[in-house]
Amino acid sequence: MRALRLAVSAWQVSRVDGIAGFARRLDAAVAEARAEGAELLALPEYAAMEAAAQPAPDIAAELATACDQADALLAAMRGCAVRHGAWLAPGSLPMRRDGGAIHNRAPLIAPDGRLAFQGKRLMTRFEAEQWGVVGGDAPGVFETPWGLIGLAICFDAEFPTLVRAQVEAGAWLVLVPACTDTAHGAERVRLSARARAMENQCFTAVAPTVGEAPWLGTLDVNTGRAGIYGPVDRGFAEDGVVAEAGYGAPGWLYADLDPARLARVREDGAVRNERSWPKAVPPARLLEFA
Repeated sequence: MRALRLAVSAWQVSRVDGIAGFARRLDAAVAEARAEGAELLALPEYAAMEAAAQPAPDIAAELATACDQADALLAAMRGCAVRHGAWLAPGSLPMRRDGGAIHNRAPLIAPDGRLAFQGKRLMTRFEAEQWGVVGGDAPGVFETPWGLIGLAICFDAEFPTLVRAQVEAGAWLVLVPACTDTAHGAERVRLSARARAMENQCFTAVAPTVGEAPWLGTLDVNTGRAGIYGPVDRGFAEDGVVAEAGYGAPGWLYADLDPARLARVREDGAVRNERSWPKAVPPARLLEFA
């Protein structure tokens, strides 16, 4: 496996003119990252929701519009990836499946326009209770020129077993597209991504939405920071941070990631977290005092 130049976006939610406006923003952003040598580009969860704005903020109407225009958005995303010769993870978008249920699905698009999806498995309260989004796919991995990679949408990254399933399937990098409205939510995702990188001796990368958009009911407030993380061991930073932007700072964050470094630390690190992962844990028992 060869090294990868990764770019993750802290996407400033903006007013756009529907699908065409979002497509122009996406094209300009991808052109910028490609000019910096990025090969794989990742955007946040629900980034494309900005294309579903209504005359007044309305969560239900925005979701319905986004679902109705999902195919057109995907076409714009595919066109962008092909035009720029990029591997593009353009964030997630709501899509109707299974007789009309709304799922949160994230595509990975190859430079030739082929795409595959990772669905979000576990919903946050606002998704389930206010948006009516339902859980999706089991964890999977994507085959790329750099080997297998995974994608854990926001809340899914907070659960070790979901990311662990991807690592055990061969993923050495897990993308984490995120959309959180509070500092609590942003920190949960950030700390989880760092923990997943530590315990699996892999790379993780968080791409968040940022900024305020009071004209949207779905993305009115967005809090987060872009970050790329690795093992906390020999050959890596003491805190495991490969690269990190400031809170709310929009734009691309870049890093050159070499899977060979992971192989070395997994074999000769001070600890072997990835290898030492317990295959089975017995239930906790009551410890009796003597």
